[in-house]
Amino acid sequence: MAHFEKAKNLHDWLNQRLAIDTLRRVLATEYWIPKNINFLWAMGMILATTFGILLISGIFLLMYYKPDVKLAFDSVNYTIMDEVGYGWLWRHIHGVAASVVFLIIYIHMFTGIYYGSYKRGRELIWLSGMLLFVTFSAEAFSGYMLPWGQMSYWAGMVITNLFSLGSLNLNGLVEWIRGDYVPGDAFLNRFFMLHVLLLPLIIIGLIVFHFGTLRIPHVNNQDGEEIDFDAEAKKYLAGDTKNAKVIRFQWDFLSKDIFVLGIFLIFFFYLVFYHYEFAMDPVNFDPADGLKTPPHIYPEWYFLWSYEILRPFPKDPGLIAFGFAQVIFFLLPFLDRSPNVAPANRRGLFAVWFWVLLIDMIVLTVMGKVPPQGVFNTIGLYAALTFIGLWILLPIITMLEKKK
Repeated sequence: MAHFEKAKNLHDWLNQRLAIDTLRRVLATEYWIPKNINFLWAMGMILATTFGILLISGIFLLMYYKPDVKLAFDSVNYTIMDEVGYGWLWRHIHGVAASVVFLIIYIHMFTGIYYGSYKRGRELIWLSGMLLFVTFSAEAFSGYMLPWGQMSYWAGMVITNLFSLGSLNLNGLVEWIRGDYVPGDAFLNRFFMLHVLLLPLIIIGLIVFHFGTLRIPHVNNQDGEEIDFDAEAKKYLAGDTKNAKVIRFQWDFLSKDIFVLGIFLIFFFYLVFYHYEFAMDPVNFDPADGLKTPPHIYPEWYFLWSYEILRPFPKDPGLIAFGFAQVIFFLLPFLDRSPNVAPANRRGLFAVWFWVLLIDMIVLTVMGKVPPQGVFNTIGLYAALTFIGLWILLPIITMLEKKK
């Protein structure tokens, strides 16, 4: 009984100063979620959990990693993998999570596109999500440099060369980013700082902002139905839970999230223990050598589609196409001119546009992995042109869409 009284007194003390009961009500018990949603709405929870896994596993790896060009490779491939107890496990967890997180991000993105979750007052949800995507991409790229293997070095060389902006020859900017003429100690230390401190802080801030943008307009639903959340919440609170179109975030919606998360974790740890090698490029098990260029340089799979948009074109047009690919998803809420908030299968030509875009990005990803020779170069070129053409056509086909 005494323990109960102490806990209640602590709760009252915190509540007076932090309004924790109000926060819990606003963010959980009276935060209403549409009932007509499916498992794809759990991707946000899975992303947050995977980021937590990356954060925790990264802290354990940080204890033994050496951000020095002479020590980095051995600290990862020998110290962590062979000498530290269960170091191999933490590296596998971190490597698999870094790859799988992008699979979930792409599922989350295309779910939002399919169901129109960027429309009608939800533009900030989409924009904050895209900022998260860009920041996660920067975090992944900076982390890819740290093992200091062959692909780390040469991928860093190629990507930082993009900042010369083609014919503008801004080599001074490239040298400023690297801290030297070529990737070296300064380069590795800068990307180490970005990876372990600055970018994680930005990601945490953006996650909070992203959840904040979800709170006011509420999440979308799989029918695109406009729901009177206040009226439906009154039904729910009056006991008419069967006819109410909403459920509580806590614990109704959260229990569904946790179920899907459990399925994901089974898949995740299966990869960690049995197929972790997919997340580790074999070329990167050779120490970085600035005098030995790999025969084929390519980024990780989640960057391949945008890399392939750059590759088939001459230098300056390629950079323009690459820049277009990085920016265009941000403009989706403004390029879609249709007033309809509905799943793609009920939007005529938009459904065709969606599936062609998805297939085209898969083709770009596959082509980005193979050498740009012969038929592969031709397929990559047409796939890149298709990607650009699809976004040019989007405002036209959505303006032709009839209001429903």
